[in-house]
Amino acid sequence: MKKLFAILLVAVMMFSIAACTQTQTDVPASSKPSTPNNEPSVMTHAQYMAAEADEAVKVECYVQATQSWWDNKITIYAQDKHFGGYFAYEVTCSEEDAAKLVPGTKIIIEGYKTYYKGMPEIASGATLTIVEDGDTYEAPASILTDKLGTQDLVKEAGVYAAFQGLTIAKIEYRNGEPGDDIYVDFTLGESTYSFCVERYLTDPETDLYKMFVDEDLKVGDVVNVYGFVYWYDADEDGESGDGINTHITKITKG
Repeated sequence: MKKLFAILLVAVMMFSIAACTQTQTDVPASSKPSTPNNEPSVMTHAQYMAAEADEAVKVECYVQATQSWWDNKITIYAQDKHFGGYFAYEVTCSEEDAAKLVPGTKIIIEGYKTYYKGMPEIASGATLTIVEDGDTYEAPASILTDKLGTQDLVKEAGVYAAFQGLTIAKIEYRNGEPGDDIYVDFTLGESTYSFCVERYLTDPETDLYKMFVDEDLKVGDVVNVYGFVYWYDADEDGESGDGINTHITKITKG
């Protein structure tokens, strides 16, 4: 009798184990944990700036200006609400979406960090998401005159900035005549800084471009310069020299 009871007890235990195993393994698919989502999180501006070259990045920001759309690509100047700037080069974009990228539009850009001549930027081929019904934001100009001549200015890359009390020292047209970029040198004290009227940002039909062509702006004029901080270090090492090369959007006479 004792043997029979022991056998029955073992049978009950085996049945309980099987039931438990069934409970653990036969969970309906809808209640199982999903595959881990490897989608990168949106970065803060500080995290973006700290990212290494070729590192994946994802930023949420607001369009401040764009260069001309072409071949399903558009270059974007963007900023967040804490004055952190972004320069995204040749973002993949349809012509229909390009028309929506008016200043203030909220977007998400996802791609890879890169450097060009010391300029931190989001590399060509990044993807774009327009945040439908998102809030809007157009950044005021950050006065960065005091940072001219310092390496810290590269940290402001992409920011809409103002540089006050500069003197026009040289005006040079790319290819020698109007129609393309205009290279403008400014002096402040004993130092000279090279800025640019970027043809794909402010083309020959804009008021800014015409001010140079019509000679409303001349060598010797003292002016306040507005534009997006761009960096172009001719020495290519990102450390030597002052590579400021702001893309000008507006000039007022001082």
